[in-house]
Amino acid sequence: MTWDPAKEWAGYVPTRPFEEYSKQYEDFFKMRRQDGIIELRLHTNDGPYRHTHAAHSAWSRVWQDVGNDPDNHVLIITGTGDKWMIGDPKGLNPKPASDLDPEHTFRRLMDGWKHIENFIYGIDIPTIAAVNGPGVHTEFGILCDVTLAAPDADFMDPHFWLGSPPGDGQAMALQALMGQKRSAYYIYGAKSIPAPKAVEFGIVNDIFPREELLEKAWELARFMMLRPRYTRWATHNILSRHWKKALAQDFGFHMAHQMLANVASKSIVPDPELLKSRDPI
Repeated sequence: MTWDPAKEWAGYVPTRPFEEYSKQYEDFFKMRRQDGIIELRLHTNDGPYRHTHAAHSAWSRVWQDVGNDPDNHVLIITGTGDKWMIGDPKGLNPKPASDLDPEHTFRRLMDGWKHIENFIYGIDIPTIAAVNGPGVHTEFGILCDVTLAAPDADFMDPHFWLGSPPGDGQAMALQALMGQKRSAYYIYGAKSIPAPKAVEFGIVNDIFPREELLEKAWELARFMMLRPRYTRWATHNILSRHWKKALAQDFGFHMAHQMLANVASKSIVPDPELLKSRDPI
C-alpha cells in the first residue's frame, strides 16, 4: 500500500499528475512511464526534434513538472529517429539580437538560464540519456548521470563557429567533462566529437547500436529501480553535485557573456560566410 499525503495532511496541494503534464508538452516530448521509470522522447511531428523558441521555453517547465512528481523514480531522455535534435539558426534568429524587443531578450535569457538550472536543481532522481544520433544542444544528454550514445552521435559545440560565445551550457559541460584545454581546442575549432572520441574524453559512458540503445537505457533504469528509493536519491545527488557547483560558480557568467556579446556584436544571425568553413586545424 502506497502512503498518500492527501489522506493524512489536511489542505495538501497535490503535484500535477503525469496525465496532465504529459499532454501539455506532447508537441515537444512523447512521454511514457512504466514502474516508476519515465521516458521523455524529443520529437517534432513524431520525427526528429526541430528546435524552436516555444520548445526552448517549455523545457524549463517540463523539468519542474517531472522533478516535482513523486511517482517519477528514474528519468530517461532520448530523441526520435536517427537525430538527437535539429537546429535552425536562421529560423530561430530572424534578426539581430540588438533589434529585438528588450522583453523578448530577457525572456530568452531566462528560458535559457532556467532550462539548465531546473534540470540540475529540480530533478532529484537518476538520469540517463540515450543520444540516438548527431544533433545540436547535446548538453542535456551529457548533463545526465549516465550517457549512452548511438555510434554516429556527435557532441560538437557550434556556437563560436556561428559567431556567438558558447554560454548556454554546452561549453560548460564540455569543460567539466573533457578538461579546459581540450575543450577550448574543440570549441574554437568547431571540431566534431564523434561518439568513440566522446567515450575516450569522458563525455559518453558507452556506445550501442541505435536499435539497441533505448532498451539498454531501460535495462539500466530497471536495475536502478531494484535499489531503495533513498539510495537512488542520495546516489544521484552525490553523482550530480559537481554540476550544481558548476552552475553556482560559472553558468551565470557564461550566459551573461553570451547574451551581451550577441547584442553588442549583432552576431545572433549567422553570417553565411561563417558557415563555409569549419574544423580549420
